[in-house]
Amino acid sequence: MAKRDYYEVLGASRNASADELKKAYRKVAMKHHPDRNQGDIKAEDKFKEASEAFEVLGDQEKRARYDQFGHAAEGMGGGMGGFGGSGASGFGDVFGDIFSEFFSGSGAGSAGRGERGSDLQYNMDISFDEAVFGSSKEIDVPRMETCDSCSGLGAESEKDIKICGTCGGTGQQRVQQGFFSVATTCNSCGGRGKTIANPCRTCHGRTRVSRTKRIRVNIPAGVATGSRIKLTGEGEHGANGGSSGDLYIVLRVQDHSLFERDGADIFCEVPISFSQATLGTDLEVPTLEGKARLKIPAGTQTHKIFRLKNQGIAHLRGGGRGDLHVRVVVETPTKLSARQMELLKEFDDCCEDESNPIRDKFVETIKNLFS
Repeated sequence: MAKRDYYEVLGASRNASADELKKAYRKVAMKHHPDRNQGDIKAEDKFKEASEAFEVLGDQEKRARYDQFGHAAEGMGGGMGGFGGSGASGFGDVFGDIFSEFFSGSGAGSAGRGERGSDLQYNMDISFDEAVFGSSKEIDVPRMETCDSCSGLGAESEKDIKICGTCGGTGQQRVQQGFFSVATTCNSCGGRGKTIANPCRTCHGRTRVSRTKRIRVNIPAGVATGSRIKLTGEGEHGANGGSSGDLYIVLRVQDHSLFERDGADIFCEVPISFSQATLGTDLEVPTLEGKARLKIPAGTQTHKIFRLKNQGIAHLRGGGRGDLHVRVVVETPTKLSARQMELLKEFDDCCEDESNPIRDKFVETIKNLFS
């Protein structure tokens, strides 16, 4: 079967630069890599085909001969196949990039490198008042911390730490896959490049131990459900001298028995009597910080909302406070004495010729609807 054009294999033009060829090869190789297509013979063949194409086009001299003679250049000496030609360094660079994708960037020289500790999340319930005014709370956080007994060595002493005899201290092993080899984490040392002859009696060689730390959390005024507080460095300690992770406090605010919240604004309902709504009155209404006077004008309808400016919740990022919205609800009495019922009937008879704008508008709408 005739070989395909190498440029066609890589999906690159004949005028492609060296960097463009590398990018084209990397894209094809990543797509058809055997580790991503296990058991797929066609993908493996395409991977080998792309590798062969780049081994030639990635070398300036080989590419020049190929551009002039095509595949016939393979029999003209100078070598067109194998990975030992003058282009091997460029080929290896691209292979190294590809392998790093599969092995989490654990390239040569990574042995003993510090590993950052994991981030942690703590879900905290707080009261409505704590969210409104801010608070300070202490929490107990279980996490992995550097072993105090060995100071993170994992061994009883530095003399007990030896260079890994399997990987020679690189933290990697070379594994043969077909016609090429790949680097994997050393099974003997777990990628550390070192082995421990006499593990620490406290952490048993793991360099870290599980502990619970009490941490104080300052909750700013104005937080809401879903707000997150980041405590830098309060996550799990890193391994091999790596930095600590972060702790994220995720807040959930409990409901209030009286107030409802919408952003920085709060709402509450206040019942008033029929006579108060009709004649008007001065009410004492609750606020976040005590009580306030509210004037109810005569003829107030049920569900009328009055706004008290700057009586809401402080904006989390500054810029003042929200408002308090008081919704009045006209309450209908449920138990009346005979005298009260008599007076209400008398009052109703007196109101036949009075203006009731809401009722009058409703009656007019009904007439128009069915006329």
